[in-house]
Amino acid sequence: MTAAVFFGCTFIAFGPAIALFLFTIAREPLRVIFLIAGAFFWLVSLLLASLVWFISVQISNKDSASQQKGLLIFGVVLSVLLQETFRFAYYKLLKKANEGLLALSQEETMPISIRQLAYVSGLGFGFMSGAFSVVNILADSVGPGTVGIHGDSQHYFLSSAFMTMAIILLHMFWGVVFFDACEKQRWWALAAVVTSHLVVSCLTFQNPEYVASLVPTYIILFLMGVWAFYTAGGSLRNLKLCLTCKDKDFLLANHRPR
Repeated sequence: MTAAVFFGCTFIAFGPAIALFLFTIAREPLRVIFLIAGAFFWLVSLLLASLVWFISVQISNKDSASQQKGLLIFGVVLSVLLQETFRFAYYKLLKKANEGLLALSQEETMPISIRQLAYVSGLGFGFMSGAFSVVNILADSVGPGTVGIHGDSQHYFLSSAFMTMAIILLHMFWGVVFFDACEKQRWWALAAVVTSHLVVSCLTFQNPEYVASLVPTYIILFLMGVWAFYTAGGSLRNLKLCLTCKDKDFLLANHRPR
């Protein structure tokens, strides 16, 4: 039973992201490199946030429950702000890298478009975020022990897997909207990305009331998905053509750089 929980939660959390990686990124070495670099940038942001939070805990009153809860909230907010700061830094780095690749290339167009970079880097952020969110939970799912034996919710592992999947996909959507906002200098869109990221992160404080955290998170996921879809140039017409396999150019694998 524990093996079934482990593999089931793993496939729920990472299944969609792995499928996207295999079908749209794995065959392109340049995209793989940018994805790994995006994951590294997220990891550095987490390192800095963890360092600040650790120092704050050490100098605080550990016997004060309210103070420790406040530090936890501070850590979450700081982590989100650092992640978005590093997303912006990565955008700036990718712009410079793309210009360098264009100078070295014999073609007149960039070897990889900004929209593709946004998608790939967002997925890299999501992969690393999801791994750090759920890896310890998956390790515990193999046992020993029985979830809910003391009256707690039995949906802990399943809820964590669905939340991780949402976070990974949200990072991908946030990346697309964020990069487009930077390109067009739409600062309100940048603020919307940061705000939605803060809201989703703070919703986890509702646990173990999983309905109170998962339902709003998936509503935000749907809205951000629609926003990212139209930001990337999507429409109802080409979505219909894609679903009916009549528009091959709609797939990211065949997307033409702009």
